[in-house]
Amino acid sequence: MSADAVQTIARGPRAEAEAAAGAIDADPATESLTYSILEEDEAHDVWRIDAFPTSEGEQAALAAILAGFPALRVVSDKLADADWLAMALSGLPPVRAGRFFVYGAHDKGLVPPNAVALRIEAGAAFGTGHHGTTEGCLSAFDALIKARRFGRVLDVGCGTGVLAIAAARTGSKTALGTDIDGPSVRIANENARLNRAAARFVHAGGLAERRVRAAAPYDLVFANILAPPLVALSQDIRRALKPGGTAILSGLLRTQQRRVLAAYVSKGFRLQRRLHRDAWATLVLTRGG
Repeated sequence: MSADAVQTIARGPRAEAEAAAGAIDADPATESLTYSILEEDEAHDVWRIDAFPTSEGEQAALAAILAGFPALRVVSDKLADADWLAMALSGLPPVRAGRFFVYGAHDKGLVPPNAVALRIEAGAAFGTGHHGTTEGCLSAFDALIKARRFGRVLDVGCGTGVLAIAAARTGSKTALGTDIDGPSVRIANENARLNRAAARFVHAGGLAERRVRAAAPYDLVFANILAPPLVALSQDIRRALKPGGTAILSGLLRTQQRRVLAAYVSKGFRLQRRLHRDAWATLVLTRGG
């Protein structure tokens, strides 16, 4: 975290906001940037990007990217010297995605009696359930398990661990998550214990890690990451899945669907379903034989 935590907000037409988000995703200098994109005013075509750069380098890279989209109105404000991420997340409402109910401790009394409750506390890892990609993955998974169960599940880029925890809580015997970020792995394991879920998480930079290979082949692979690594990992995800296995992919904008889908179709995958949440897309694919 930089000495002065900053929130940058950019508002403008959907096409310009989505193009800017794509540029943020594509720039190596902002590959770890925490940001969201959503529709703020449908009637006037106003979309909003909220970004939280954590270093001066990230701030400068973000400013340079947004300067290339003159239709966006950009403002930046310093945040109070406090645990701003926890404060922001603590005020988020719970999320319902099919049978799953994602909540923080402050909303414990709101859990419906028929829900699979997933308590995910505020922390410096992606995946509280509020982001359109996480909600999309949970909704897609909920629809799939109405017809079948997945015994072996892998979550690539696990963040808080919510997806692997959801799998473990609904009957998956093996629910393994990986992340390249050490603190995320620690948070995910803490969340698994909090939810009494038999999910485990390992620090790994790819699918070749020994513990990931040892549990393969998987019935289902979640990959809620960015579009470029989704494309780069298409062959590795195919190898990790058994024939007929399912991949739930997200972390991509609607404008990036064709690129990601083309990479997987070329590896023998078939598209089963796509879900849209705000500007984000989730793809459900089946691996061919």
